[in-house]
Amino acid sequence: MAKATTPTSPSVKVTPRLKTKYNSEVVPALQKRFNYKSLMQVPRLEKIAINRGVNGAVNDKKLVDIALEEMTTISGQKAVATMSKKDISNFKLRKHMPIGAKVTLRGEKMYEFLDRLIAVALPRVRDFKGVNEKSFDGRGNYTMGVTEQIIFPEIDIDKVNRITGMDITFVTTAQTDEEAFELLKELGMPFKNVKK
Repeated sequence: MAKATTPTSPSVKVTPRLKTKYNSEVVPALQKRFNYKSLMQVPRLEKIAINRGVNGAVNDKKLVDIALEEMTTISGQKAVATMSKKDISNFKLRKHMPIGAKVTLRGEKMYEFLDRLIAVALPRVRDFKGVNEKSFDGRGNYTMGVTEQIIFPEIDIDKVNRITGMDITFVTTAQTDEEAFELLKELGMPFKNVKK
């Protein structure tokens, strides 16, 4: 005799807004612009790496813990400490000491973070006129710096004891900087001097 099961509420899976936009708007726009023969040739965002060095981490170990906590809150994924690679006696630095925090986002969390960055965090930057379009590395990846972590609404400004910045790297499958630029622009990245 089959065991009776009680009905459970179905889990609702929500696709991030930017992922839907990528599939419905960005892919056709890039195909038209670059004449790709296959859907697999269309560049896509592979991962977003967020990196943050902690000034004074050698003297105060709690600063790294605070940075890890803030990065985890901002990204929605557990951050890990970055370790020093060698000894530098002038800085009192020993090999394998925690000196920063990093997190790598992929999939849905990556799209959700990008959406929050574009729609909420960047507009909160003082005198914001757009991000620099010259920060591509020649291989289709883009890196930008954020000078204050308090632009993210997840950070409670009353609990912040020091303002620090971070580097955000967008790794794409694009072959050229031009393709990567168009991909990020279509996703909504607010570049300077770019007409919509």
